[in-house]
Amino acid sequence: MSSLERKLLTLGDAAKFDASCSSSGSTRPARADGIGNAFAGGICHTWAADGRCVSLLKVLQSNNCCYDCAYCVNRASNDVPRATFEPDELSELTIEFYRRNYIEGLFLSSAVHRSPDYTMSMMHRTLYNLREVHKFCGYIHVKTIPGADPYWIEAVGLLADRISVNIELPTSDSLALLAPQKKPEHIITPMRLISQASEMYLEDGKRFKSAPKFAPAGQSTQMIIGATPDTDRQVIMTSSALYKKFKMRRVYYSAYIPVGSHAVLPERGSPVPLLREHRLYQADWLMRYYNFQPGEIIETESPMLDVQLDPKCAWALRHPEFFPVECNAALPDDLLRVPGVGVTSMRRIVAARRQAKLRPEDLRKMGVVMKRAKYFLTAGGQYASGIRHDHPLLREMLVERPDSSQITMFDRDPVPRLYPVSTVVTK
Repeated sequence: MSSLERKLLTLGDAAKFDASCSSSGSTRPARADGIGNAFAGGICHTWAADGRCVSLLKVLQSNNCCYDCAYCVNRASNDVPRATFEPDELSELTIEFYRRNYIEGLFLSSAVHRSPDYTMSMMHRTLYNLREVHKFCGYIHVKTIPGADPYWIEAVGLLADRISVNIELPTSDSLALLAPQKKPEHIITPMRLISQASEMYLEDGKRFKSAPKFAPAGQSTQMIIGATPDTDRQVIMTSSALYKKFKMRRVYYSAYIPVGSHAVLPERGSPVPLLREHRLYQADWLMRYYNFQPGEIIETESPMLDVQLDPKCAWALRHPEFFPVECNAALPDDLLRVPGVGVTSMRRIVAARRQAKLRPEDLRKMGVVMKRAKYFLTAGGQYASGIRHDHPLLREMLVERPDSSQITMFDRDPVPRLYPVSTVVTK
């Protein structure tokens, strides 16, 4: 195995814990009577806004970290193989993968090698080689390093399509406990700079046709869930603030996977339930697309999401006074509050009821998930189910009963899973 292959194996595998892209998680060797092969390390699959599945080279510039964050597999005190890509090596590797049609873009992150500025200078050089030397016009997502000089934030943003800073943990107390070398201002300041730069370059683009674009796909971030005692309410409130203050495109949630032993972390062999991560994604979806406020999703008295119910059903059961909702007369925002009604089905209902009065049997044709909606939605005053929204056993009927086994995105599953659990969203 060449030194370049060893680096790719080490740094591609080290990047798999970043949830901002989904892992391919597949290894399949070539056969004598076949063509092609699949390799888990390095290549990941993500989804574009139009639904296309895009293959990215997902890799770290370096995993030789000078920080000692307790939750991180690449922390300085952890005994793992170390490697660092030189900018020329990584840019050449990326362009060669692209020419062979292995990938359509690059997802680049890094541990803090020597210092934040030194690491960012290496990442910038990699991107500069791709854009200016190789004339690469494909998709690039880059994770910036907290604490780096604003110069590098702007320089990288002018070369990347999406730029992000990982907030890592929901509260400053948790950050101080597990990552004392990372200061909250080192994370919040670059987020603010990215948001301000995006607005500035967007305004310039309206006035000057030749104005450069700054991270046109926006910024995102990631939070680790379950490494600290932070509640789901704290997580959701932090996410809501990020969306409002910094116009965040997406907050990713990563259920903590114990990768080492530490006094303040969960023990090895006791991973955070993926169902908790799933419920947080559903709650996040309600905030972004269904006009729910964080205080509605998780009330102060119950700071944890109900893992047995999706957050929309849980809200509906807490507010029986809101139901039933009559599909022929309800406002669009009220329809969105009904479990089983999504944005698309709501629009179809509003369009169809202008032509004729809807009946219960028409709702399924609109894309309404009647398994949940039939208890809360009426058409012409009629329920699609004989059971009303205030039935004393309704909660038991709505409880989701998942399989007892838990499979992470890094397990080898002989049967391909069409929809990773973290990407399924509620209606």
